[in-house]
Amino acid sequence: MQHAVTPKKLLNSKWTSVTPAHKEKHFIVTSVDFDEEGHVIECIIEAVMTHREQDINWRDLKDAKVWKMGWK
Repeated sequence: MQHAVTPKKLLNSKWTSVTPAHKEKHFIVTSVDFDEEGHVIECIIEAVMTHREQDINWRDLKDAKVWKMGWK
């Protein structure tokens, strides 16, 4: 199953990790950079509890086995 995620709606979107690690369950997309054609070239997601940031392939957020849309 896949979530319907569009690049234009990524910024500030909220996500829940299906398999949380290090008390990092809830995340928010804090930065999305686009190239001249409008393709995502960088997506940064931040853990709400620890404020740890990581670069993520935004398409990975579509995988319902790894991510849930919103904070659950």
